Amino acid sequence: MNTTELIQAYYAAFNAGDMPAFLDLLAEDVVHDINQGERQMGKATFAMFMNKMNRCYRERLSDIVVMVNHDGSRAAAEFVVHGEYLADDEGLPPANGQKYVLPAGAFFYIKAGKVARISNYYNLNDWIEQVG
Repeated sequence: MNTTELIQAYYAAFNAGDMPAFLDLLAEDVVHDINQGERQMGKATFAMFMNKMNRCYRERLSDIVVMVNHDGSRAAAEFVVHGEYLADDEGLPPANGQKYVLPAGAFFYIKAGKVARISNYYNLNDWIEQVG
């Protein structure tokens, strides 16, 4: 699978809610840079993060555009998040099923055919305004 197909498979698994397939696309030592937050390391830590995200949010991504460098080692994606805030997330406004639509993006480093780093970006203030 080339890098474009890898990133498309990553987002297809995310949209399908298929966490085993989603996590299988990650390197064991994956680095995850959380939007306006900390850096987390490892597939097990990423899985715990996704468990929390899936408890607090229901999201589907649309309008996904994938861009890849010449050797396939780096990629970027731009997309729109269509979400619903299901359960309170620490430090954020209370959840009561608020819906939101948010432009977002991600940067990837690919190693040995797996996602070795992902950095997600979106406007947190925009999200807070939509759910607040």
